[in-house]
Amino acid sequence: MAHIRIHQEKAADPAALAALCPFGAIRADGGKLDIDAGCKMCRICIRRGNGVFEYVEDRSPSVDKSAWRGIAVIAEQTAGTVHPVTYELIGKARELAGKTGQTVYCVLIGHEVAEKADELLAYGADEVFVYDDPALEHFRIEPYAAVLEEFINAKHPSAVLVGGTPSGRSLAPRAAARFRTGLTADCTFLDMQPNTDLDQIRPAYGGNIMAHINTPNHRPQFATVRYKIFSIPPKGAASGRVTRRAVPPEKLASGISVVRVAEKQRETGIEEAEVLVVAGRGVRRAEDLAMLEELAGLLGGKLASTRSLTEAGWVNPRSQIGLSGRTVKPKLIITCGVSGAIQFVAGMNGSELIVAINTDPDAPIFKVAHIGVRGDLYQIVPRLIEKIKNGKGR
Repeated sequence: MAHIRIHQEKAADPAALAALCPFGAIRADGGKLDIDAGCKMCRICIRRGNGVFEYVEDRSPSVDKSAWRGIAVIAEQTAGTVHPVTYELIGKARELAGKTGQTVYCVLIGHEVAEKADELLAYGADEVFVYDDPALEHFRIEPYAAVLEEFINAKHPSAVLVGGTPSGRSLAPRAAARFRTGLTADCTFLDMQPNTDLDQIRPAYGGNIMAHINTPNHRPQFATVRYKIFSIPPKGAASGRVTRRAVPPEKLASGISVVRVAEKQRETGIEEAEVLVVAGRGVRRAEDLAMLEELAGLLGGKLASTRSLTEAGWVNPRSQIGLSGRTVKPKLIITCGVSGAIQFVAGMNGSELIVAINTDPDAPIFKVAHIGVRGDLYQIVPRLIEKIKNGKGR
């Protein structure tokens, strides 16, 4: 990390030098200069300080990358049911491991969950590490972080992939902080270099750019990925090893007590739909959504939307697609009046067939659509509805 060095012997007028900082980060106490945490590294003091301030780039710490091998996937389970994002991550880990000759590990944490180990092996894991203890029956951050720390200290994986779920988003940063290493959240693309550096790409600055992030000087490398970003690999015959490990009871202590667990009524969301009709900014009135709902119903699908319509209060936020909404991968998605911002595309570009309807020939959505229809949705959608109805009436 870079810092600013102060040459006190050159500071003839400390008060005047302190006034150089527009953020008030330079203090002149007792005739000596000091820089506090308010420094923005704007370097104005360096340019105007007559040699008193010097910008120093610290040497990056080195890491023996050969000592860190393997790609680990944290298997998320609730009441013995493995979350599908785990299988997606195993598939991606298998792909990355194939490029670098590494082993795919899977870490299964819980109570009475060992029977799920063979299933994880069948999806491509080489070795499943099972941590089974009554204290791990429910997700609590302290014991789960202690388990992950024990595993990393034992196996030294080069990368750790975690599902971008509520529990995964809690566990990954806690573990990354313990190892003082990097974590990239909500990755939309992962690749691995021959030296095992993980290429992590995610939208940044509100989706206006795609950030390419590396952690070249620290291990392990942490990344979280949301559900439906990658594909679930085909299930094969279980082959590999199952290794049971344990953590000392004192490390499984927690300040959180689970009093009661109540099962929430399951709602079928847009993530499970095979057909989606998406309403975008091109929809003029909330009443017009009925037309798109009718089309979705005729196709056996669901209505979804972009962020602008959920912010307007026209559509339930659970039906929003994008980085701030849900990630979907239907067989068919029809976008109506959707421009195709990066945030939206990142949440649906894995769809099997993308049909885009838009009046703007330069709309970004046409770059990812398999079929592009240039025209007014108010003319095209009613004709689609009519043709479907006539076809069903035959």
